[in-house]
Amino acid sequence: MRKELVICTTSHETRVALLEGGHIAELYIERERERGIVGNIYKGRVIRVLPGMQAAFVDIGLEKAAFLYVADVLDEMEQVERTIEGEEPGLDQTEGGDLTALPPIEDLLKEGQELLVQISKEPIGTKGARITSHISLPGRHLVYMPTVDHVGISRRIECEEERERLKQVVESMREPGTGFIVRTVSEGKSEDELRGDMEFLVGLWDDLSRDIDQRKAPSLIHSDLDVTSKVLRDILTEEIQRIVVDSQEEYNKIVRFIRTFMPKLNYCIELYDGDEPIFDAYGLEVEISRALGRKVWLKSGGSIIIEQTEALTAIDVNTGRYVGKHNLEDTILKTNLEALKEIAFQLRLRNIGGLIIIDFIDMEKEAHREKVHAALEEALKGDKNKTNILKISELGLVEMTRKRVRESIGRTLCEPCSYCEGKGYVKGKLTIIYEILRELHREMADLPAGHITLLAHPDIAGLLIDEERVGIDELEQRYGRHISINSRPGFHIEQFEIAVG
Repeated sequence: MRKELVICTTSHETRVALLEGGHIAELYIERERERGIVGNIYKGRVIRVLPGMQAAFVDIGLEKAAFLYVADVLDEMEQVERTIEGEEPGLDQTEGGDLTALPPIEDLLKEGQELLVQISKEPIGTKGARITSHISLPGRHLVYMPTVDHVGISRRIECEEERERLKQVVESMREPGTGFIVRTVSEGKSEDELRGDMEFLVGLWDDLSRDIDQRKAPSLIHSDLDVTSKVLRDILTEEIQRIVVDSQEEYNKIVRFIRTFMPKLNYCIELYDGDEPIFDAYGLEVEISRALGRKVWLKSGGSIIIEQTEALTAIDVNTGRYVGKHNLEDTILKTNLEALKEIAFQLRLRNIGGLIIIDFIDMEKEAHREKVHAALEEALKGDKNKTNILKISELGLVEMTRKRVRESIGRTLCEPCSYCEGKGYVKGKLTIIYEILRELHREMADLPAGHITLLAHPDIAGLLIDEERVGIDELEQRYGRHISINSRPGFHIEQFEIAVG
């Protein structure tokens, strides 16, 4: 499958799209005002230790205090490997492990204590950033861990001979007491290529170390790469045949970066100079807009509905207009198989993470459920974010998790509706009218004598004056007082005010 990187750069925003087969598969966005902070290193101060949660809050100078889990405090190699080895460092992290095997966090940290930490997860929703004390500096081929005496190999390198070769190469070059994780892209690389990466990372850490003692907490010690350089470092391989960028400055930066870190990589980089915006020329703006919708149509006529909440994402599969050609079971199976491919695609494109519940159409045959489960696992193999999928229940439900390391596209590009306040709905007009009538009934018994004025949204006021006038008439007769109804165009549809005038 043909893979390309398309990069759109402006003074305020950079967008990097990974295209597979001509369609956008992943989208990375960095806004100058909201630049990502994963990988940044801070000198922080512990402001609160929570024994009940085995965690601590650390002030690192951001708006919200960062969250430090007990497993991310220890320097034990087991914890470091759980965090880094087997994943693509800098792109993925795993959660903490067995609490019973760890010492209490109150024995490790005290309020007011200063420590060096690194961001492992962006602030998401109402949560502050997640941090770790296991400092790691990712390079193209290696990840340097200056405080850990260990060499690890990515589990995605499966050949035992190659794993042993890489380990021996790194062991022979590293300084005693330091650690390295060999990344997946190192497979087949020469000693000189690994040495260049190692020398660069060690030199970077030496520069940072000289600065740490001079800085007061909280303070930023080191910023990670910008989004373009990070994407090039983490996903650029021989599989990506072309890079297209619309900025001469960004073009020059990419050329310098590749010459420095990937000098032997054969690549094609083009400077786009068309009159049409680059994302429009490639049809990407339409695909991004489609990725913000809740409903995705399938080619057969079926559909999937994607609903994101704070705690989980629910995905519902529907046959829709598809009626099939044979029997019902075959129709259901075909729709589910088609849907799971689109679901795997949408999870990557929208960068949806955390707990995900997929409601496939009910399948009576166990063989069909197993086939759908196996196909879903296969469809997610190309996803670099770690996933864990449970068996399909008899109700057709699949529970799965996908590692969440940054905000989804929806939360990056959108904000809660100011009109419905993020609920996704507003009260019906009749519901609002009956609430108003109940409130008038309560208030008129206690309000002093005088004229009653009701202020409401024009649609509500119009209904009260016309179709629902009977309720107002009953109140006027009961309390012997006149009620004036005035519309206010600036009111929210659910807003109303009652006053005596």
